[in-house]
Amino acid sequence: MDLFEKMAAEGHEQVMFFRDKAGGKLKAIVAFHDSTLGPPLGGTRMYPYASEEEAVIDALRLAKGMTLKSGASGLNHGGVKGIIWGDPEKDKDEILLRAYGRFIEGLKGRFITGTDVGTYSIDFVDVGAETKYVVGLPVEYGGSGDTSVLTAYGVFLGVKACVSEVFGKDDLSGIKVAVQGVGKVGSKLCRHLAEAGASVVLTDVRKDQARALAGEIGASYVEPEEIIAVEADVLSPNALGAVLNEKTIPLLKCKIVCGGANNQLATPEDAERLYKRGILYAPDYVVNAGGVIQVADELMGFNKDRARLKVERIPSLLKTIFAISKREGINTELAATRMVEERIQGVLRLRATMA
Repeated sequence: MDLFEKMAAEGHEQVMFFRDKAGGKLKAIVAFHDSTLGPPLGGTRMYPYASEEEAVIDALRLAKGMTLKSGASGLNHGGVKGIIWGDPEKDKDEILLRAYGRFIEGLKGRFITGTDVGTYSIDFVDVGAETKYVVGLPVEYGGSGDTSVLTAYGVFLGVKACVSEVFGKDDLSGIKVAVQGVGKVGSKLCRHLAEAGASVVLTDVRKDQARALAGEIGASYVEPEEIIAVEADVLSPNALGAVLNEKTIPLLKCKIVCGGANNQLATPEDAERLYKRGILYAPDYVVNAGGVIQVADELMGFNKDRARLKVERIPSLLKTIFAISKREGINTELAATRMVEERIQGVLRLRATMA
C-alpha cells in the first residue's frame, strides 16, 4: 500500500504508529483526518486484524468517518481514530492500556479518545492513569458512562425519520426491521424498536446471545448469513463495516438502510448502487453520532439532558440530507458529505477573514 497516496486521496493529515518496548504487546495506529473544526476526537478500536495493511486501512476509513460525524453533528472537533492491533479477549491488560495512555498523553491534546469496538469504559480507567485526554469513563470515575445508550437512541430516531420519508408514517407499527448485530448498540436498538411496535428480525455471530434477545423482546432470529436478504422494510447494520458492497447490495430486499455500524459502505460507489436501486440510505456517521455527541459534551462538563437534545437533532439533519439528495439528484452519502464540507470550508473562510 502506498500510504502517502492513500492519505492524499482521502485528505488525511497524519498517521502515527506506536509500540511498547516495555510490555511488548502494544501495537497501535492513530490516523488523523482533518482538524479544521477543532481538536480531533475519536474512539479507540481493538481488533485482531489479519494484517498491518488491514489495520491501517480501517484506521484511515474510521478517522474520515469521525470528521464527517463531528461535522454533521455540529461539533467543534476534527476526525481521528485509534487502533490497537490485537485480540481484546487475549491481549488486553493494564500494562498495554497504560502504555497506550502514555502515547496519547505525549500528543498533548491533539487526540482525545474513548471507547469503540473491543474497548469499554472501564478500560479507559487504565488508559486514564497515564493521560487526561480520555472521555467516556464510567460514571463512578467522573465520566458520562455508556455511550451506546445515546448511540442506539439516535439510530432509533434515524429509523423513524427514514420511515417517515419513505412510507409517510410517524410511527413504526407494521414496519419490519432486520437488525444485523446485537452488541452494545444493536441490542438497545432492538428494544427501542420492539417497544415502538416494529416487527424485529435479528442476528449476530454470537448466536446464543442473539437468540436470547429475540426471545426476550418477541423478535425473530435468523442465521448471520441470511440477514442481508431478509425481506423487510428496513435493514439496520450494527456490526462491523463494509457490509454494503457490490455483492450484497443486489441481495437487499428492503426500502431503507439505517444502522449504527461505522463505514457500512465498502466503497463510495456503493452509495450510488443503493440510490439507483431506490433504497434510502441514512449515512451511518449521521445516525450513529450519539456516542461522539455524548463524549464531546463531557468535555464541557457532561449534562445528560443537553446531550440528549443534541441527539434529537438527528432526524432534522437527515431531512436536510434527503432534501439535498432530491434537489440535486445525488445519493444521500454524497449529499451528507457536501453538507459537512460546506461547514468546514465556512470555518476556513471565517479564520482567513479574522486573521
